[in-house]
Amino acid sequence: MKRMHIHVGVENLDASIRFYSTLFDAEPAVTKDDYAKWMLDDPRVNFAISSENHAAKGIEHLGIQAESPDELQEVFTRLRKADAPLLEEGQTTCCYARSEKSWVSDPDGVVWEAFYTSGESVVYGDDPTLSAVSKNAAETSCCAPSNASMS
Repeated sequence: MKRMHIHVGVENLDASIRFYSTLFDAEPAVTKDDYAKWMLDDPRVNFAISSENHAAKGIEHLGIQAESPDELQEVFTRLRKADAPLLEEGQTTCCYARSEKSWVSDPDGVVWEAFYTSGESVVYGDDPTLSAVSKNAAETSCCAPSNASMS
């Protein structure tokens, strides 16, 4: 079963961890100096926050997290049919995780990622710009690849 992904850029990580832990009635599954992530089952969401140079403040991007490589291929197939610029990034390290992912922008410039996470990482990973896939995105932000391979 797929999981919704939401990534929010925050000004104060500690204050935001306290707020979201109270809101979700759960502590983060992952906490780093510049990042926290909750893997919630009710609602079924991968909710992440980043501070410092990793994310613009506010909604950074949305996504669909697949739970298997086969499920990811199903999502990729739908993305290819969406008639929007698609960037198939492939294997990458992002948000302290090893993942395979692709990026697309909806007609209004909202950035979506589709990904399958295959393991953890001790580093945050690449920090290219989401403006590569949407003119509405911040110049500096989390995890999105450069525009060079957009199709």
